[in-house]
Amino acid sequence: MGRWMKPEIYPLLGAMTFVTGMCVFQLTRNILLNPDVRVNKTHRKTAVLENQEEGEKYAEHGLRKFLRTRPPEVMPAINRFFAGNEKS
Repeated sequence: MGRWMKPEIYPLLGAMTFVTGMCVFQLTRNILLNPDVRVNKTHRKTAVLENQEEGEKYAEHGLRKFLRTRPPEVMPAINRFFAGNEKS
């Protein structure tokens, strides 16, 4: 009996699973936490929301605050190694 999936497909399957997971995470985050998304009918009736504090909390999440303190490099150790200025 033959295989129903070839081993060459595993990397593509892994990448597509990762991307699908990221999309599901972002959509779930927006539905549950975004102050501009109004799911129930009582909130949809409100034309203008006065929720600046909630919007700031949503926009300035923990990951964004953490990344502001980091240098804008993907792999700083490798960059320093190839640039020749190792930190001691």
